[in-house]
Amino acid sequence: MFGLMQEHPLLVSSLIEHAVASHPGVEIVSRTVEGPVHRCTWRDIHRRAKQAANALTALGVKPGDRVATLAWNGYRHMELYFGVSGMGAVLHTVNPRLFPEQLEYIINHAEDGVLFFDPSFIALVEKLAPKLGSVRAFVLMADRAHMPETTIPGLLCYEELLAAQYDEFTWPDIDERSAASLCYTSGTTGKPKGVLYSHRSTVLHAFGACTVDSLAVSRKETALLVVPMFHVNAWSMPYAAAMSGARLVLPGPALDGASVYSLLRDEQVTLALGVPTVWLMLLQHVSAAGLKPYAELALHRVVIGGAAVPRAMIEAFEDDFGAIVVHAWGMTETSPVGTVNNLLPTQRALPPEQRLDVQTTQGRAVFGVRLKLTDGEGRTLPHDGQAAGHLKIRGPWVASAYYRDEGGPILDDEGWFDTGDVATIDSDGYMHITDRSKDVIKSGGEWISSIAIENAAMGHPLVAEAAVIGIAHPKWQERPLLLVVVKPGQTLEREVVLNYLKDRIAKWWLPDDVLFVHDLPHTATGKLLKAKLREQFRDYRFPDA
Repeated sequence: MFGLMQEHPLLVSSLIEHAVASHPGVEIVSRTVEGPVHRCTWRDIHRRAKQAANALTALGVKPGDRVATLAWNGYRHMELYFGVSGMGAVLHTVNPRLFPEQLEYIINHAEDGVLFFDPSFIALVEKLAPKLGSVRAFVLMADRAHMPETTIPGLLCYEELLAAQYDEFTWPDIDERSAASLCYTSGTTGKPKGVLYSHRSTVLHAFGACTVDSLAVSRKETALLVVPMFHVNAWSMPYAAAMSGARLVLPGPALDGASVYSLLRDEQVTLALGVPTVWLMLLQHVSAAGLKPYAELALHRVVIGGAAVPRAMIEAFEDDFGAIVVHAWGMTETSPVGTVNNLLPTQRALPPEQRLDVQTTQGRAVFGVRLKLTDGEGRTLPHDGQAAGHLKIRGPWVASAYYRDEGGPILDDEGWFDTGDVATIDSDGYMHITDRSKDVIKSGGEWISSIAIENAAMGHPLVAEAAVIGIAHPKWQERPLLLVVVKPGQTLEREVVLNYLKDRIAKWWLPDDVLFVHDLPHTATGKLLKAKLREQFRDYRFPDA
């Protein structure tokens, strides 16, 4: 027997229609590439998204066609989020931080027909344009006053394109399983792979982001999206904000500490989301400038994902900003939210040191997501907080295959996706990533967590950033090498760092050496690029080995 309920497809267009019906006057604040701060409302986004849909139709874009963006976080990008997917085409948000060869590959692999881009990327697109065989229209996201002299063939002006169109458009009633957007992995190993999100998965993921035990996006929040809109759809925030009525602040290309701080202060941001590297720049700016964020800001939550959060960063936000860090985990293949770290009532009352132990974990699975651990033979491991194994995930917003089936099947016989992470899960469901499978250090038959050592090292007041890699050892197979970036104007010595670590990690985890470097390489999404470090130090040998 089936239930007797109405059936309506879950579509991205339903989100923007809800936004204009329920909270049309709520602001979207954008720091533009041109410089000035721009203010508009969900009513404006709705109207211009329909103009964008009409413009795309005039350009010959049909349902299922891919439309690319090379753009920062701003109101025009928001319009395309809803205009492209709403009309039935597929929004392909391209990460401009990838290497040019990778950009050429993914735009051609996706067969993007139209490329929208910000003025910041004119020089980049000039170099790419002759190599992009599928792109038949290039659109600069600017007004006529900011149109440059360029070699890009037939360059169109975004504002003129929209101005020529009516602001009425009937969103098509398409199958909710249809593709809505496309993101590519950062390609740390091999070529980037495409993850194709459906309308259904996108709307369900937005529901998940709005739940109290997840990101708790709501009408009461003013949310600063430091996480880029080209990085896994900005962790669903454009969709969740349309659903909930949250006020959005979009920082454009200015992600330095001073620029981020000024937006936090001037817009009285209550919720901010981003990766650790950006927050590191913010904290350094606050320290160097002697600012008093606790007194000046309204910030009460900082959602951090993309990489493990150092304990010292959680403490700094709490002590100096009066803000709680919410650690979240996910990946391109999971839309991305898989787990969120919100404390249980009993944990909020714990002594600070014990509470921080919980906060440094990646948190608990949100509704719809299931997790499990397996050993090297595929046997399921217990969730006891001790057994470390390969982390697997499944759920309605987890990828079932890569675009064009690149790499072949990605699910096991029971439908689980192997994340490539090594983790533990405790009896309360808190998942703690101890390493990436390819980054874990195997020493004397035991695993050493590079992440745990990095987080411990980051607690030293003079350490700006740290990375740990495994180096071949004649006796122990591998031993940890610690690479340290010292804060500007400071100096550190090897023995000082090792003495600091002695009381903070297991004795046999203690790095066999410490090297000081000017900087560390990162992926296009802000994660430490361990593969490059392993290549750079492949010939390194420990002094006593």
